[in-house]
Amino acid sequence: MGGHTDDGKSTESSSLTDPKYQNLALGLFRTIDRGVTYFRENVVLPRQSKNKEKFYHRQFRRVPTADQCDFQDHVCIYEADQQFVRDKMVDSNIVKILRQRKIECLAWEGPDGDYKCRQIIQEYEDAATNWFIKYGDMKTYKSSVEAYMKQKHRLIWERRNPDKKLH
Repeated sequence: MGGHTDDGKSTESSSLTDPKYQNLALGLFRTIDRGVTYFRENVVLPRQSKNKEKFYHRQFRRVPTADQCDFQDHVCIYEADQQFVRDKMVDSNIVKILRQRKIECLAWEGPDGDYKCRQIIQEYEDAATNWFIKYGDMKTYKSSVEAYMKQKHRLIWERRNPDKKLH
């Protein structure tokens, strides 16, 4: 009686193994899945195939630098200044990322950080030195012409003083 055998085990099938419930669950799954699959194949994928190339940041074309512009070509000089500002922002962010990597490596490695992080430290020092050579000792809103003059003066100084190195 009651679906029990003499040893106390149930003879009734559980709801997970019952074929009626399995068929019902499978039918419900197919009903939901059919709509989702139809929407993905007929709406989502065709729209994604139209936009294959994704750019997550704006890309500007390279413009002539200040030394390539004519003296009175104000539009060219303005474009060179804007390119200089963008380049400075990119270089500053690269130095910032390298500095953060150096700090994280030193914190992670602990006392062995000077030895294990020497390549990261060297990359940061090189990037910081190059950034300072290009942008250091200049006011915040200087133009590309001033940066070009700074580079010219540095090259003249290095030519006149070959025995002394700046970096």
